[in-house]
Amino acid sequence: MDIKYRTTASATGGREGQAASDDGRLSVTLSTPKELGGGGGTGTNPEQLFAAGYSACFLGALKFVGGKEKVKIPDDARVTATVGIGPRDDGQGFGIDVDLSVSLPGIDRAQAEDLVNKAHVVCPYSHATRGNVDVRLSVA
Repeated sequence: MDIKYRTTASATGGREGQAASDDGRLSVTLSTPKELGGGGGTGTNPEQLFAAGYSACFLGALKFVGGKEKVKIPDDARVTATVGIGPRDDGQGFGIDVDLSVSLPGIDRAQAEDLVNKAHVVCPYSHATRGNVDVRLSVA
């Protein structure tokens, strides 16, 4: 693979700490949600960060696919990622699952579903999770 971009981020303190990118563009305080036994502080958490990254990346993949298909993705297109976490059925740790809801105003449902399915092949987050994480797609 011909890597075009690489970035680095580090975390300290686990789910009750800090995370930052090496270039200083990202710096967040981390807090554990009450649902996971934490205090529910004002910081973000890895699931929120994953949801934000996946939704942005998937929208980028939609724009890439739209360009190849000669379909303009509307400026008000939206991808909403809902990320869940819980104990795995095998009892060996934790897992995540994802719902991706895609809104493509002005694009008919059949074409929108086709674009979403193609973006799911192109998106690096989708590729990385395939076979490991349940990802459900829907067109809003």
